Amino acid sequence: MVSKSIFREYDIRGIYEKELHEQSVKLIGYYLGQRIGADKYVAIGFDARSHSPILRDYLASGLNAAGCNVLDMGLVATPVNYFANYQTIDGYDADASIMITGSHNPSEYNGFKITINKSPFFGEDIYRLGDEIIANHTKMIEDNTQRVEIDVKTPYINYMIDAFAPLKKLEKKIIIDCGNGVAGTVITDIFDGLELSYKGLYCDPDGTFPNHHPDPTIEKNLIDVKKVLAQEGDIAFAYDGDADRIAVLTHKYNIKGDQMALLFSLTMDKPTVIGEVKCSQVMYDELQRRGATAIMYKTGHSNLKVKIKELNADLACEVSGHIFFKDRYFGYDDAIYATLRILELIVNGIDIDHEIDILPLVYATEEIKVSTTEEEKFLLIDKIKELLKTPPADFPKIIDMIDVDGVRINFEKGWGLVRASNTTPVLVTRFESTDESTVKEYEEKVNALIAVAKKEIA
Repeated sequence: MVSKSIFREYDIRGIYEKELHEQSVKLIGYYLGQRIGADKYVAIGFDARSHSPILRDYLASGLNAAGCNVLDMGLVATPVNYFANYQTIDGYDADASIMITGSHNPSEYNGFKITINKSPFFGEDIYRLGDEIIANHTKMIEDNTQRVEIDVKTPYINYMIDAFAPLKKLEKKIIIDCGNGVAGTVITDIFDGLELSYKGLYCDPDGTFPNHHPDPTIEKNLIDVKKVLAQEGDIAFAYDGDADRIAVLTHKYNIKGDQMALLFSLTMDKPTVIGEVKCSQVMYDELQRRGATAIMYKTGHSNLKVKIKELNADLACEVSGHIFFKDRYFGYDDAIYATLRILELIVNGIDIDHEIDILPLVYATEEIKVSTTEEEKFLLIDKIKELLKTPPADFPKIIDMIDVDGVRINFEKGWGLVRASNTTPVLVTRFESTDESTVKEYEEKVNALIAVAKKEIA
């Protein structure tokens, strides 16, 4: 059988063998290949998980059965996979790419990030693909792993070295933590080519992630890199498992994605910047103060890639460290490229700590997750919106609400967010205020409202 739950908003993701098994993955390759088109070229890359090459073979069998031509990148970072859509590689122009990765999920997970004609394949397209596969789940596809090997890493590395030549011999000691993900397959070669002084932690890909889980949004995963930074570094970077998310660390700050957007925008002339609903109000206000155009949109790497292309925006960001550059780049999230843009700011004389120091002070929670079920999470959001029309008497005064993704409630001294995760059975909340005690009040009152909503839909 094929599980409907693997077909997510942004990508396809599930547990190896239990959900992503020979039958399901061959069918994904076949029916996805039909959408891409016969005789089209599909470039496949995979992350460091031990089962990724196995899934590559299953996927290739399905794609070949659909009449596609399979190009095999081998072990690569997700942004290297995306890069293949914009370059002629070994004489081939890819019509689509598929990255086999479980990203920052535990090692038993894997999945597929799909790009067709330089655009993400996501949302309703993935759901319809899932429905067709489930309706034809008994269809058998023979083994056919025919593919052509291509080298995408070398042109990617050369591109970065050429684009950032002014960084050569930068006199800063850089610490990088690749978390045994795939960032190490390219970043050390780029740094060596630029003659940078760096120390790498866990740069060898190992899909069992023996040193720490590769999710740089979780503080405990940064313990080692922070220790080395404190002892012998000037700046540090950490990456998730497939190198499309970044953490930037100085001796003072763990710089979040919305703060990075403010830093990057310093060198852009009145840019258009897209943020997600979890971004600080400071980011939106500060961008507008500088004369930039700031747009709030849905969370999710696929959503933001589509929006940045639609608006021809310069930059987009997620708090979690997905940074998308259209300015001088291709509009997708690339943690390696973002690393080099941070170093470029330093070369240009920008004091990163000072720029964060002078931002207005706010108090914010991290993402807080409220457990629910896949069936209930969107019903809960609808019920919460309904309850907010006539909130309790002791509820903080509502200025307005933004419902582009869940509901972001603007209060007099800050805001609160409740949205349904598109990847897990949880509600995601976040709160921010100019007053430290008020942020706790917002959290308590919104949580009480969630509890009422749960009771009413039970």
